[in-house]
Amino acid sequence: MIAASRMPKRGFTPAEFEQRLARAQQIMHRHELDALFVTAPPNIRYFTGFDSQFWESPTRPWFVVVPREGKPIAVIPEIGAPEMALTWVDDIRTWPAPVPEDDGLSLLRSALEGLPRRFGRVGAELGREMSLRMPVVDFLRLRDSMRLEIADGSPALWEIRMVKTAAEIEHIHFICTIASEAYEALPSQLSIGESEREATRKLRIDIARRGADSTPFMPAISGPGGVPQIVCGPHDRIPEEGDILFIDTGSTFDGYFCDFDRNYAIGRISSEAARAHEAMWLATEAGIGAAVPGATTDDVWRAMGKIIEEAGPIGNNVGRLGHGLGLQLTEPPSHRPGDGTVIVENMVLTIEPGMEYAPGKMIVHEENVAITKDGARLLTKRAPREMPVIR
Repeated sequence: MIAASRMPKRGFTPAEFEQRLARAQQIMHRHELDALFVTAPPNIRYFTGFDSQFWESPTRPWFVVVPREGKPIAVIPEIGAPEMALTWVDDIRTWPAPVPEDDGLSLLRSALEGLPRRFGRVGAELGREMSLRMPVVDFLRLRDSMRLEIADGSPALWEIRMVKTAAEIEHIHFICTIASEAYEALPSQLSIGESEREATRKLRIDIARRGADSTPFMPAISGPGGVPQIVCGPHDRIPEEGDILFIDTGSTFDGYFCDFDRNYAIGRISSEAARAHEAMWLATEAGIGAAVPGATTDDVWRAMGKIIEEAGPIGNNVGRLGHGLGLQLTEPPSHRPGDGTVIVENMVLTIEPGMEYAPGKMIVHEENVAITKDGARLLTKRAPREMPVIR
């Protein structure tokens, strides 16, 4: 069932990584950083192409140094060296991890201090939507023993990653397309009497059959005329006549996520839920239309927020109305007042209006778009204007 003819080639060419690195180094220079050192799987994968299911083990730290000049340096447990050697990285330094008394710190310090210096500063994953995948006590030991300042590298890292390459967008488009098709097929696979958990099981299987690598995120919940929240579930609850079944998915292909939801009516849809659904469909249209180069994330939020405010007595209760998307399910920027990010070509964003139209009754829409010079291009297949009904 995998659509092999349209599936992008897995992995990326050395030229792709050279393109990423060249842009990253320009941004690092502007941020006055002699290097970035990264520890989190998405950042390591972005700069090297290295991936492993072994990330599930927290025992060993992994480091990649991205210098302002020259190629990345991998400082990794020796167990990962054979696979790292298959990437475009040439300089691979290893130790027989785990060695808690010195788990790669001396190697990492040597790599950082051996780089050409101009600013005397290196950036680490210290800020917005970043986390260190190393013990904090080790980070503090490294910081205190270095002859370089360790600064917050997250502004540079997000400036690098928020703008996607054509190959990244192709990967995201593929996973969005096959998840869209699975969502469209779901009503024909379900019937009244099946639980939330059964619905998500069938959807996961279908998305996998169509070519996804994994589905680490699939909350589902149902409720009369709407749902009380959108981040938990599924449960064993069996949706009843008049309920709305909400399912969201973050499925991946070659490391890249989709992130969008769909709503289904069970048996029938009430007139109140239908009106809320129509308002959110129109708010999504407004968000897509506002997501153009030169606009800000605040502008996108306002375009959707105006329709939400006019449509509901309660209104927006989820805060932001969309975000960035890529190697992580959620990335900066956020469509919210005060974010202020200027939208530029080749960003990938979610458009996600939601509203609570009555106490405990929420309707949320979500689509994924890539920004072109002419505006937003849908990567998902647009949700139907009328909510599908499961009978």
